[in-house]
Amino acid sequence: MTHARGMKWWGWGDESVAFTHEDKPDLGPFIKRHIDLDVDQAAADRVAFEDLPIPEPSLPPSLRVALQGAVGADQVSTGPLDRLVHARGKCLRDLVRHRRGDIGRLPDVVVRPASEEEVEAIMRAALGVDAVVIPFGGGTNISGSLEPPEDETRAVISLDLGRMNRVLEVDGASRIARVQPGVFGPHLEEQLNARGWTLGHFPDSFTHSTLGGWIATRSSGMQSDKYGDVADLTRAVRGVTPAGILATRPVPHASTGPSVREMVLGSEGRLGVITEATVHVHRLPERRTILGYLFPSWSEALAAMRDIAEGEASPSVTRASDAPETKFSFATKKDPSLLDRVKSGALAAYLKRRRGYDLDAMCLSFIGYEGTKDYVAAQRKLVGEIVGRHGGLCIGSGPGELYDQKKFDTPYIRDYLLDRGALADVSETSAPWSALPALYDDVMAAGRRAFDDLGVRGYLMCHLSHSYHAGACLYFTFAFKPSGQRDSLEEYDVIKSAIQQTFVDSGATLSHHHAVGTEHARWLEEDISAPGVAMLRALFEGIDPGGNLNPGKIIGPRPEPAESSVAERRAGGTLG
Repeated sequence: MTHARGMKWWGWGDESVAFTHEDKPDLGPFIKRHIDLDVDQAAADRVAFEDLPIPEPSLPPSLRVALQGAVGADQVSTGPLDRLVHARGKCLRDLVRHRRGDIGRLPDVVVRPASEEEVEAIMRAALGVDAVVIPFGGGTNISGSLEPPEDETRAVISLDLGRMNRVLEVDGASRIARVQPGVFGPHLEEQLNARGWTLGHFPDSFTHSTLGGWIATRSSGMQSDKYGDVADLTRAVRGVTPAGILATRPVPHASTGPSVREMVLGSEGRLGVITEATVHVHRLPERRTILGYLFPSWSEALAAMRDIAEGEASPSVTRASDAPETKFSFATKKDPSLLDRVKSGALAAYLKRRRGYDLDAMCLSFIGYEGTKDYVAAQRKLVGEIVGRHGGLCIGSGPGELYDQKKFDTPYIRDYLLDRGALADVSETSAPWSALPALYDDVMAAGRRAFDDLGVRGYLMCHLSHSYHAGACLYFTFAFKPSGQRDSLEEYDVIKSAIQQTFVDSGATLSHHHAVGTEHARWLEEDISAPGVAMLRALFEGIDPGGNLNPGKIIGPRPEPAESSVAERRAGGTLG
């Protein structure tokens, strides 16, 4: 049996990894000051696994037999923990409900195929008994893209693709690779690196997420400035649909009508199960470095990132934190040595007296470079000139190296706060450069109004995480201690909704890389217009007339058929 790979059912990531404040002397006082939370006081314990009300699976005997015939009996699991881990993703709402013992509609069975042929057999078996199929990669989605509808009465299959985890081929001349969808980020890079290549895609969830999941949610990574988002990296896809095998060709460009490849990107399992992708790969760089920079203000940091995107420099990472996030970052530093304290004090004095910085408005930035020694040096010089024009200062590789080492640990902070009774979450968006300053101001104002309306102490911070020719992604993080006057998730919804609504009201997108799922679905029409939603509905219903593939995601439940029955609509072609 292939078990869940160490993922907590109640939190993020590996059971053996946890965030702590013990080695960060400034963090506890910082959290107390800003959200009135005593980190030394544990909140109520979460419900024990043994006390969860896990129902027996509702699995028709004929379906069980068919699934076992497709993948082998040892790859068909109805174990309580396996079903629980596969029941939801890792959005805040998922974790709060699981910790309370509200486990929702669990899948009835977890099935682990090892090939496209086995996925095809599973799809055929599911359609034969009108079951639901939900593809599962690493389970890290934070938009509600994995949970079965609460009122789903049909058998639900969680299709775990973790056994399909190999790089099948690298075409060095074309710089593309054929890869199975269930490979986790670290294992993908290991296989590619061994051959001298990299995909260059490193989202926050990298350690626990998969290529198929990245494609299904239109993921972006920390080095997307250089390598592109997953939509740029994905050259072709293969997948199993109710109508048969979908395959696109790995050509550099095609004029063959609306892009089918683009339809699969971001489809969240609603069009089928991705079984293979052809992706761009790049030679491993000779040199890689990330430097830290300071800017006197958020406006100067934004302007510098814009000028870098417009200029001749091509960094791999451009990240700039606003003042609140900069303060939080400094508060998470480990206990410094005497030398560190002297250096920090000298830098603060220099910035204040010689450079005229207001230390409360100062913003921290990380900019990364990759390539040959000479190329990196040239890039650093180009960026340095731009940074200097905006009053910025390079503070060396130390902060950048620390960021590079800890960049995948950030999601564990949410569990740390939940354990102490506080809620924290993120919202990200993208907009044109000209709109970013006002968008930032409006979101910060909306979030703070929501805190005030609820009567809670909250903290809201932001960073620019990805730069493009025409604009950038702004990534907001908020945390608060619930008031205790109402359900904590109700208060969370007030804050999250205020931020999301401000995105669409400002002309920004409702999500840059976290997908739609169920968490963001109510804003979709405001983002892509009513005809856009109608197009998606027609697409989903056309390929999946029975609503068997991850129903309810992106555009919500399918309306009941008016004249034709589901059976009649399916007659246009299925895996028979």
